[in-house]
Amino acid sequence: MSISRRSFLQGAALQMQRSRPNVLVLYADDMSYRTIRSLNNPEIKTPNLDKLVSRGTAFTHAFIMGGLQPAVCVPSRAMLMSGQNLFHATANVVRQSEWGPPKDFHLWPEILGRSGYQTIGIGKWHNGPELFHRAFQKGGPILFGGMADHYRTPIHDFNPAGKYPKDAAKPRAAHSSEIFADAAIQHIQERDKSKPFALYCAFTAPHDPRQPPKEFKAMYPEERIELPPNFLPQHPFDNGELKVRDEALLPWPRTPEAIRKERSDYYALITHLDAQVGRILDALDREGLARSTIVVFAGDNGLAVGQHGLLGKQSLYDHSIRVPLIMAGPGIRAGQRTETMVYLFDIFPTLFELIGLPVPPTVDGKSMMPVLKDPKHKLRDGMVFAYRHYQRALRTTRWKYIRYNVDGVQTKQLFDIAADPWERKDVSKEPANEETCTQLDILMKMLLKQSGDPA
Repeated sequence: MSISRRSFLQGAALQMQRSRPNVLVLYADDMSYRTIRSLNNPEIKTPNLDKLVSRGTAFTHAFIMGGLQPAVCVPSRAMLMSGQNLFHATANVVRQSEWGPPKDFHLWPEILGRSGYQTIGIGKWHNGPELFHRAFQKGGPILFGGMADHYRTPIHDFNPAGKYPKDAAKPRAAHSSEIFADAAIQHIQERDKSKPFALYCAFTAPHDPRQPPKEFKAMYPEERIELPPNFLPQHPFDNGELKVRDEALLPWPRTPEAIRKERSDYYALITHLDAQVGRILDALDREGLARSTIVVFAGDNGLAVGQHGLLGKQSLYDHSIRVPLIMAGPGIRAGQRTETMVYLFDIFPTLFELIGLPVPPTVDGKSMMPVLKDPKHKLRDGMVFAYRHYQRALRTTRWKYIRYNVDGVQTKQLFDIAADPWERKDVSKEPANEETCTQLDILMKMLLKQSGDPA
């Protein structure tokens, strides 16, 4: 090959890299779907996420698939990174090898790094240092763990060798959300301008301990906080996880005053997080990157905070499995909303189709591109969910069907979601719904088997 031809091809490859969009993924921790003012909650203040909603497409029915351990965020993040469903991601990425030897899987930042992107990882990473090193070329600060005091978060600086001894983690004197936002802004400003970047910034808010800055807490006087319509002092039966850490944060029965305080702190943390998201998006604008960057905002799982008598995310009610998801940028319509049901692990193939890269065969997710073009397009007839060995569920556009098996005691629930979005009235025992439960049970078992559910 002549020098001139080689130079031409190298130049063409470089131009292709430059023309590809940047990717910015902002990931919240324990943020339920009813926490964005412009979408579904006039009680909360989220001006920057509201702007992002107006700039892009909001998926109002985005879900995680659940978790096979109490720390639901571990499999949630594994699913997001690998594009695999709960059972495959848990067996492969989370490495629960009792289900068989781990199979090959790919992480989307890893592939983007091999495709000419500069990949950057910041914030919470709950899937081990090995995989972080595999996914990102640079980044930091990093939290290797599930939670921490927001003002004393033990964080690591990025290590190119991938070595992160526990005693090297040091706290910094600022709120975790501000620390991670500062880093994201710095990385955007100091990026390698010869190639596109893929930046993943995972906050640890609004996960407890709920420690909002005072000025944000002042926005939410506790006595003015509304109780959710499905508030209960306690859950009506044993769902298998009533003694988990999350549920031990308050005594039983839950009182209205205690739940108002929790929700006040929760909202204040989210508004503070929203401010940090705004700072990052402003940095994109200042750098002239807003039109050339795909922005994804999502949450790793929801949270009850008083709903159904629960505080945590160890259930299959919508408040725990349904999450915010907004996408904006090139190839994405502005001001669009869709009620199509999607999983968060659908983000992987969607990003790759937007970028123009082939999707690896190990990915279970479905591209949401048809939904971006037509918000009424349906990706699936039903979606299944699981929590440990205790709970399995099926959701359609109308029904939510949940089965429980706790110490041999089997319980079922059926909610007419279309008429009862807060899941307040269990209609499973109504004679008219007996056949509905039977058919939903058959469909649920079939879809769980197709997904690889070992149970």
